[in-house]
Amino acid sequence: MPRKSELRRLRDSLGELQGRRGHQQVRESQLQMKIDNLAEHISRSYLVDLRAFVADEAAFEKVLRAQLKRGAGFQPATDRQDADVTNLAEADLEKLILDLRNQLDNMGPVNLDAVQEYDELEERYKFLEAQNNDLTNSRRDLLDVIAQINSTTRKLFGDTFVQVRGNFREMFAELFGGGRADLSLLDENDPLDCGIEIIAKPPGKQLQSVSLLSGGERAMTAVALLFAIYMVRPSPFCILDEVDAPLDESNINCFIRMLDRFVCQSQFIIITHNKRTIAKADVLYGVTMEQRGVSKLVGMKLTAPRQAASDVASNGGEQSPSQRRLVLATR
Repeated sequence: MPRKSELRRLRDSLGELQGRRGHQQVRESQLQMKIDNLAEHISRSYLVDLRAFVADEAAFEKVLRAQLKRGAGFQPATDRQDADVTNLAEADLEKLILDLRNQLDNMGPVNLDAVQEYDELEERYKFLEAQNNDLTNSRRDLLDVIAQINSTTRKLFGDTFVQVRGNFREMFAELFGGGRADLSLLDENDPLDCGIEIIAKPPGKQLQSVSLLSGGERAMTAVALLFAIYMVRPSPFCILDEVDAPLDESNINCFIRMLDRFVCQSQFIIITHNKRTIAKADVLYGVTMEQRGVSKLVGMKLTAPRQAASDVASNGGEQSPSQRRLVLATR
């Protein structure tokens, strides 16, 4: 009987031990699974194989000392910056690990292509910087050229304006038989962009702007200004289109005298319907319509043949200036 009791007691103890063993095996499996998951997570996140990891005491102490020098992550329980890093309390180590983990999280995920991307961005930056430097230098050179051009243009314009102003006063008095006229800049500080005011005073009238004159007076003023500019820089050809249309008989005579003054310097081609101007021409061109709907261009020399022949002989076979300088065309 006592043996049966002892055997029962041993069986119960064995069953209890087997149960505890089963629980330990389950616990071991759970822990092994956690270890495997943790190792996989570390390998995926930080590219570190924990199975092949070997503790580096020197690196560990170096990290601890660096964290102690920073002083921003945690304060060791010993409150000493030169404390023995190998004898830190467990709480200090946990704080250190937490601080390092926060630093890693703040860094974000590891970009394996960062070096290649940096090289590409650096190359792109150097290219853009070179382009920017070229544009900056080009802009500076262009501004220098513009400033030089403006300075030269302002000087040339000033000299030309003074000459045209003097010529305009002379030509106006000659065309109108007296009176006076003047040119003035609206803004002398900006002569290249400002306007020009034309002031005219025909004989018997007050000094006023050209816009207040009559049509014929404005035309004569314009002719005076035209020839004033022409005197500064003469040209071999001068084309006048209906400039004498608003002129009366007396003004036409002044206009013709003005042509006589310059006809020896340039060839004038005048488009006109005025009979007095046509009579002054050496060659006349016009359009006629002998048949209805059919236009025909005709030309006529208004110089006498005998006089033309004598002029040709006296000039050694060349035409006189009056024969070849004034050509008229009628519409």
